Amino acid sequence: LTTDSLEDIRSRVAAGESLTLEEGLRLYQSPDIFTLGELADSVRKRLHGRRAYYNVNLHINYSNYCILRCKFCSFYRPYPKLEASRAAGFSPRDPKADQTDPAYASTDGYELSIEEIVDRARAAYARGATEVHIVGGLHPKLPFSYYTDMCGAIREACPRLHIKAFTAIEIIHFTRIAKPRLTIAEVLTQLREAGLNSLPGGGAEIFDDRVHDEAFKTKVGEAEWFEVHRTAHELGIFTNATMLYGHVETPAERIKHLLKLRDHQEASLRSRKSHFNCVIPLSFVPDGSALSHLPGPGGLDDLRTLALARLMCPNIPHIKAFWIMQTPKLAQVSLNWGVDDADGTVVYYDITKREGHGTTHQELTVDRLQRMIREAGCTPVERDSLYRRVIRDDNTWSVEGEPWSVPYDPSPRDTDGKGNSRPVVLTVSR
Repeated sequence: LTTDSLEDIRSRVAAGESLTLEEGLRLYQSPDIFTLGELADSVRKRLHGRRAYYNVNLHINYSNYCILRCKFCSFYRPYPKLEASRAAGFSPRDPKADQTDPAYASTDGYELSIEEIVDRARAAYARGATEVHIVGGLHPKLPFSYYTDMCGAIREACPRLHIKAFTAIEIIHFTRIAKPRLTIAEVLTQLREAGLNSLPGGGAEIFDDRVHDEAFKTKVGEAEWFEVHRTAHELGIFTNATMLYGHVETPAERIKHLLKLRDHQEASLRSRKSHFNCVIPLSFVPDGSALSHLPGPGGLDDLRTLALARLMCPNIPHIKAFWIMQTPKLAQVSLNWGVDDADGTVVYYDITKREGHGTTHQELTVDRLQRMIREAGCTPVERDSLYRRVIRDDNTWSVEGEPWSVPYDPSPRDTDGKGNSRPVVLTVSR
């Protein structure tokens, strides 16, 4: 393979210049995937050297009931028609209700109580988690107070646990269900006062009207997503940004999506209190969705997209490979293709089940994350949600530069082959 056709782009990347849509397309379409990886890795090394980040986190999906019907989603369940279900003599969660009338209830629909959520967060915190990541469907019945009370209860039970919660789509939903209705700024302010620390960045999908109308027509679009993140950045709330790729979009639409994130980041860095910390390209998993006839992206497509995210968005500090969707093995390879963040332990994840063998238990141990990173030729660095270094000893963790520390139970333990014991598992009972 020759790299001649990409030499002009190589020069621009080396000079730190922003790439254009046309250059992004050339990189995506080039058969020279090795030069693409090399260029992305050069930006990664400029920003982070050989450091690769991970965190000890727990995902909680509080409900899969959702008023939306996005074609790419296999997670949502229709909310049960309570009155009809009761009239038929069934509990809303009774599987027989679904057999009697599919509109009554879904056999695997659920909503967690605040007590259940806090129990999970408390158990993870006691075992050393530094972050809880919370998202769910747009529930038609839960009041806004459910979400503020959730944040407040977690904060009371787990004082130093970082609460990263709610996509921009959920925030818009909260403005509509609050009584009286609230603005985006008012919703974010109330959530922050209750304990929210940052936003995860989901719900972006692909910023394109055609793709929106074909794959997620009932969901709020690009303008509202950016309005939430602009407001969060103005308030000093850090956020991330996602892109769901590999369904009905074209390569050009992916790259335009990344360019819009880059433009927003430029404005936030120039005039707002906070900004995007990370871009997280999410690989579409067709199974169980209305788009299950599509093949989904392959491994090379995953690598191309992760590398392009690094090259097209040099002003966003971090690129994450979400191993739940890209698989741990490809996430490991991507650490030499522009990616610097391998995400975390995760433990439970209910939105896709590629790595859980059909279950929600999808977990990597700290030991495996560190080995993955070292095998890729990188130095593992445990981070908190804002990419500050986490320091651990036998039974406490702290954030570099902070005066406080958090005790935790690191068992079960293993050794590193040199007689040094270390925590390897974060397991939380469901």
